[in-house]
Amino acid sequence: MMIFLFFLSFAVLLLLKIPSANTAPGSTCYVVDKNDYIYDFTNLVGKRFEYEGKESDLAVRFCKDVQHRSDSGYVDFGHFTPLNYFSHGTGNTDFVQEYYFGDLQHCEHYGFDKMGRSAQVNIICGNCSNRATCRDESGCICNVSYDTNCRVIVELALSCGQPSSRVFQGFTIGFHPRAWELVYNGITQWGYEKPQYGYSFGTKETKVSLYFTAVAAISKYVGKPSYTVFPDKGLEVELSGSASAGDPPTTLSPAILNVNWRCEKAQDALYVVNITVPIEGYPPINFSLGKLCEYKQTRRSDSTKGWATFGILCCIFIVLSTASCCAGFLYKTRVEKQHGLYAVPGMTVLAACLEVASGGTNGGYIPANDASQSSWERPPVPHRVSEITTDSKYGSV
Repeated sequence: MMIFLFFLSFAVLLLLKIPSANTAPGSTCYVVDKNDYIYDFTNLVGKRFEYEGKESDLAVRFCKDVQHRSDSGYVDFGHFTPLNYFSHGTGNTDFVQEYYFGDLQHCEHYGFDKMGRSAQVNIICGNCSNRATCRDESGCICNVSYDTNCRVIVELALSCGQPSSRVFQGFTIGFHPRAWELVYNGITQWGYEKPQYGYSFGTKETKVSLYFTAVAAISKYVGKPSYTVFPDKGLEVELSGSASAGDPPTTLSPAILNVNWRCEKAQDALYVVNITVPIEGYPPINFSLGKLCEYKQTRRSDSTKGWATFGILCCIFIVLSTASCCAGFLYKTRVEKQHGLYAVPGMTVLAACLEVASGGTNGGYIPANDASQSSWERPPVPHRVSEITTDSKYGSV
């Protein structure tokens, strides 16, 4: 029971520490209006809206597909694709949905790239433009018109509800200059709105680089990011890079935010780093990074401190030795009037050692002053002259 209460209190504190963020809706069935507010239609995904005509019917499965129904069968008029096909409208139309890649028969040359039949759903928040009353509280189809046999335009009245929050469109954050794993179009993506073990970073990852990009016209509104850590002790965090200095990011030159962290205390639970990016005129963008600390990490400066000290001492020794050698050489040449190798400091000691090692003075080193008596100068060899006495006699022994 005590363990359960401990984890419950920890979870509550964790939720209180995490600031609110513009998180992604529960599905891809959402749209941003002209004023940058999010309308989430997740609760209407797959909702069927039917329109009964004289000869045929039309059914719209919201955020799914559009079907034309008659006695001859069903004809598919396209499927919903969320990428750039759900946007705000103009005039009396609040939002526009596009459905593509329907049945291709007899529509091979319609449109481009053989996209088949297609449908455009014009959404009006509230009542129909023709003042028709919807029986369903969620909404109804007001009108259906066919441009050709390959394209249909549907007017759909919906109860849109209230928008959730305002987003900073055109701003992304990812692990690559062209990625948006953390924030896409001003919306924090799932997995980073709160810490998740599957999206956390291991102990060995001491640095994480995040890339900020924004449309050039709005990049000046991006402020300098800040962070908080929970628990506040046990994890050392430091932000660096161009984004930490407040440099405006663009799509051509993204700003980089380096998150440098080091585990000072090991624990089983995740450390949570909440990063807040202020946006002028918009709510701040918040996202969370989870860090796992399985063991304590030492500072990199501590590990290299000994080698740095050794290198400095070696440099000092080399400089002092060189200075002493030069000073000694000048002293012996100027004051003691010594020349040659004997002017080099320490050469006298070296010569004595060599003389002792050679076994005597004859094989030792000879100074330059005794060059006239060097061992390589051989004494003159006397010539043998046979002496012949004048008083010797022939045949005498």
